[in-house]
Amino acid sequence: ASLSLNIGVNMGKWRWFRVSLVLGSVFMILLIILYWDDVGASHLYLPPSHPARPSPLPPHPTPSFLSDINAFVNQFLEGTNDPTDSAPRLCQPIRWKVHLTPIDPEKRLGQERRRQRLHDLCHHGDDLAFPGKNRSFDDIPNRELDHLIVDDRHGIIYCYVPKVACSNWKRIMIVLSESLLQEGVPYRDPLAVPQEMVHNSSLHFTFNKFWKRYGKFSRHLMKVKLQKYTKFLFVRDPFVRLISAYRNKFEQPNEEFYRRFALLMLRRYGNHSEPPAAVGDAFPAGIRPSFSEFVQYLLDPKTESDAPFNEHWRQVYRLCHPCQIQYDFVGQLETVEEDAEQLLRVLKVDNVVDFPPSHRNHTASSWQEDWFSRVPLVARRGLYRLYEPDFRLFGYSRPDSLLD
Repeated sequence: ASLSLNIGVNMGKWRWFRVSLVLGSVFMILLIILYWDDVGASHLYLPPSHPARPSPLPPHPTPSFLSDINAFVNQFLEGTNDPTDSAPRLCQPIRWKVHLTPIDPEKRLGQERRRQRLHDLCHHGDDLAFPGKNRSFDDIPNRELDHLIVDDRHGIIYCYVPKVACSNWKRIMIVLSESLLQEGVPYRDPLAVPQEMVHNSSLHFTFNKFWKRYGKFSRHLMKVKLQKYTKFLFVRDPFVRLISAYRNKFEQPNEEFYRRFALLMLRRYGNHSEPPAAVGDAFPAGIRPSFSEFVQYLLDPKTESDAPFNEHWRQVYRLCHPCQIQYDFVGQLETVEEDAEQLLRVLKVDNVVDFPPSHRNHTASSWQEDWFSRVPLVARRGLYRLYEPDFRLFGYSRPDSLLD
């Protein structure tokens, strides 16, 4: 009987030990989340006048354990309405603008149409198929999340698309996130940010960097921020964007792009078996890939078998994942001034920054026929098929005059 009693006591102690171990582990996990997020989201303060946007699509279901963590993180990410509770700053706290007049209802309706188009084509557009359309957010490789810039101070996520005013929007994100200081003081004027710093990846906290900061909780925190933050991107007519990329990277001397891409185009499609090794020797001799050869490069299956498209001509649906991320604002370069004004009001930061004035050297849509005049019809149609998802997802008309 004494032996049985001892066994029972030991078993009871063992049960309590296991229960204590489980509770301790859960407590430690919550402490880890609290510690790891201290650098970023702990300084987020969203004022009462800046409520979270409702999601038009149902959130992905999560296990009950993650639901408990989600509730904790949500409460933690709410932060404080008192800016003095956040990290000390040398500048004055931001004063949120109170608008006396609402945003033009027609503009709100225009945004609703753009978002609805994305939703319909992603979830009901059976006639539009493209790689990755039906995958979940968890299925997106970490390396493909490198264009999503996060500003925890204002609750903003921006997906940048090269050749779509991304330099100016990156300047604004640097100012808002205060990631660059001059003599200890954050930049306040986007145009004052040095050009060489605008695309410095160390100044932009992107989703693909979450793993290094948050470890195995990174995906869950991404989802929390996607649910709570205001998400936006800017797009452009896909063919005009390609022309702009070609003009910028191959019509002007660019050593990096000449060595990485132009040499290959000249050898494969330009009948240059031994083109000059440096751009400084090629350009004076009039040697550079033509726009038609650039299109051949894009259509060649060998191109993507060697490496994914460069970001300057990679499709927007591959950069920003609009079927997995429910964007709150979709701007277009064709209306960038009015869209930027509306977006800054939506974000309630138009008293903090102004969108820099645009230079009128945009590649014009009316130039398309001139640029494509030497591209064979079969190549034009193949190029449209390659970029058709971007045309349709973002509301750009099929260029019938080029394709029929």
